[in-house]
Amino acid sequence: MYGNGPAYFELVKQQGLEGIVQKKANSKYQIGKRSHDWLKVINYQYTDAVITGLRKDEFGLLLGIEENNQIKPAGIMEYVTPAARKQFYSQYQDLIVDENKNFIFLEPKIKCKVKFRNYTSTGLLRIPSFIEYIS
Repeated sequence: MYGNGPAYFELVKQQGLEGIVQKKANSKYQIGKRSHDWLKVINYQYTDAVITGLRKDEFGLLLGIEENNQIKPAGIMEYVTPAARKQFYSQYQDLIVDENKNFIFLEPKIKCKVKFRNYTSTGLLRIPSFIEYIS
């Protein structure tokens, strides 16, 4: 590797930007193809969230972020390890407070650390992924 890639990535992190693209110097852009010559280096961010519900039709956990003693919706997390899903399914039923056609809503008692790419224009977490449960 040559150039200022590591220093540039540090600046990207400081500014809270999404990331950079690392590429082989002699590579050519390939229209409509993915190449190992061009790689995204993502500046993941991390936050603590609460699980406020689950989707009924396909797996997805509703997330919320605690701010000023209130819980702000933060999006749907689909990336959860099988072991963490099993742990969630073993404890969520006592926390059900309501449901509708699409979701089961829960008391916000289950907390977890998630990683995400950045915030969407509406303030939700972009592509949140489960890291670990926290107490």
